[in-house]
Amino acid sequence: MKPTLLILAAGMGSRFGGLKQVEPVGPCGEAIIDYTIYDAIRAGFGKVVFIIRESFADAFKEKFESKLAGKIDIEYVYQELDNLPKGFTLPEGREKPWGTAHAILVAKDAVKEPFCALNADDFYGKNSYQVLADFLTTSKDDSEFSMVGYQLKNTLSDFGSVSRGICDVNNNQQLVKIVETTKIFKKGEAAISVEEDGTETPMTGNESASMNMWGFKPSIFETLETKFIDFLKTEIDLPKSEMYIPSVVFEMIEEQKATVKVLQANSPWFGVTYKEDKPIVVDKIKTLIEQGEYPENLWG
Repeated sequence: MKPTLLILAAGMGSRFGGLKQVEPVGPCGEAIIDYTIYDAIRAGFGKVVFIIRESFADAFKEKFESKLAGKIDIEYVYQELDNLPKGFTLPEGREKPWGTAHAILVAKDAVKEPFCALNADDFYGKNSYQVLADFLTTSKDDSEFSMVGYQLKNTLSDFGSVSRGICDVNNNQQLVKIVETTKIFKKGEAAISVEEDGTETPMTGNESASMNMWGFKPSIFETLETKFIDFLKTEIDLPKSEMYIPSVVFEMIEEQKATVKVLQANSPWFGVTYKEDKPIVVDKIKTLIEQGEYPENLWG
């Protein structure tokens, strides 16, 4: 059974086309999503499921449908604010989405096979899809999940601070916890994290960072359903409350309902955190094309 690629793109907003997730970064107008799907196809993924909003479904289909026809199966699911379990009503004035755990949950009817869930606007690198596909096609335990870890120094920006989930990994390469660390700055070949009071903590840059590239089994949907109901019981009236997938995963680890294997892909990661990052992303993709990693015209 080929694994599925689940792309979290509902945060793109309705003004489709002017947002960083579909910003052209390749020589023939390719967005980061194009490279994501290209890498997934050659790693053996059989289907891509886009999590989007219905308001920009037509524009989204127009951008991706024709170029992907015959290359990979495509499905769309919609993450809407009122997509809530029975018995819950959308609070008046709520504008913020319910978070990444809810985004994955809305795909439960479209995904029946092991799957990779990731951000629409991050470039994860060819090898990451291969190691994840190998894991998803060989792991037989429904409660064994995975994530790809990246060296922190390869995920920093030259133009300001970033927030990263720093991984605590045991000797079996299993995830123990992720420490959400904000305000990490590049410092030479290493890094520092800066607290609210200005206290600086040095970091080597070799730490393993989570960039939200997960390998899951369909068994996670039942847990997500239960935990989302529990979340709504206490948080539904808080206008900025969100349910994040790392939080759910850690609860499952603590409850001994899941283990998470941390995979090392030695792939480049990059994204457009600041507008000044875009020329660097364009340049990095150009270099990868020159090295033969990608054709110049991706879908040509």
